[in-house]
Amino acid sequence: MMAKKVVAALQVGTSPGGTQETLEKILSYEKEIIEAGAKLIVIPEATLGGYPKGSIFGTYLGYRLQSGREEFRRYHEQAIEIGKGDAYPEIAQLSMLAKRTDATVVCGCIERDGATLYCTMVYIDPVQGLVGKHRKLMPTAGERLIWGRGDGSTLPVVDSAVGKLGGAICWENMMPLLRYAMYEKGVEVWCAPTVDERDIWRTAVQNIGYEGRVFVVSAVQFMPDAKTMGLGEEFGEEGMRRMPGKGTDGSENLINGGSVIINPYGEIIAGPLLGREGLLAAEIDTSLIVESRFEFDPTGHYSRGDVFQLTVNEKSHDTVFIK
Repeated sequence: MMAKKVVAALQVGTSPGGTQETLEKILSYEKEIIEAGAKLIVIPEATLGGYPKGSIFGTYLGYRLQSGREEFRRYHEQAIEIGKGDAYPEIAQLSMLAKRTDATVVCGCIERDGATLYCTMVYIDPVQGLVGKHRKLMPTAGERLIWGRGDGSTLPVVDSAVGKLGGAICWENMMPLLRYAMYEKGVEVWCAPTVDERDIWRTAVQNIGYEGRVFVVSAVQFMPDAKTMGLGEEFGEEGMRRMPGKGTDGSENLINGGSVIINPYGEIIAGPLLGREGLLAAEIDTSLIVESRFEFDPTGHYSRGDVFQLTVNEKSHDTVFIK
């Protein structure tokens, strides 16, 4: 049985004007999404709310500056709350986009829950609206300073027109036990929003396609140079964020994109899209998943449950429950 559908990565970045301006940019791709016939749109990590690349939030080992606290407050203001209804305007607008395009939307955002922020991906169905979210389990390096850690209660697999969706955010894609737990849930199309622009990242997500025998849609932010982003005065006399490896004249893109779409044999079938924003689309055929698992089924004949077992705690780690 053939099951061909079009999937896409929407390679955009956070706008300097903030969350609403970023959302308007996403919505501006509606016509292009419809014309592509895409039934799944994956939007990069932290697109709504922003990925503050290069910032140190005024923090040094053993002490913090007031300027960093103020920067965190401003960052917190650009984050979004997640839920259904008019109280969650960003989710409502993404839900309308999903409905108008008849496509499931998977969007990376910064979630505000009280004073704590989470790096989150939301799943939005064209009929039902918000149907799931995943909070990043392990923020990487300096991300631990500004984001809380998700728990096992947000590891959804979501039905869609292109198959069962699941995935992980940026470097948690390299957590072997997380990958295996999601494979066992039956993921067919793996969503991997990220800000990692490097060649080695594409190798990592190719491995997920090959290992999991799944399709992968990896959406990477594109963020232009610091001067274009309007980051001059805040980040030094030269008018740019001073980041090793990113040049000193402010001319190099902060994040250069690199979105790809990968098949269950680990082969790139679309992309990488580099150096600009845009919609990257490809037709996939989910019948290839079964064909590819003839030789290697990671949670079937290759699982060896008599030797290896994995326990997953999917309980919420909230500390207070009101009965």
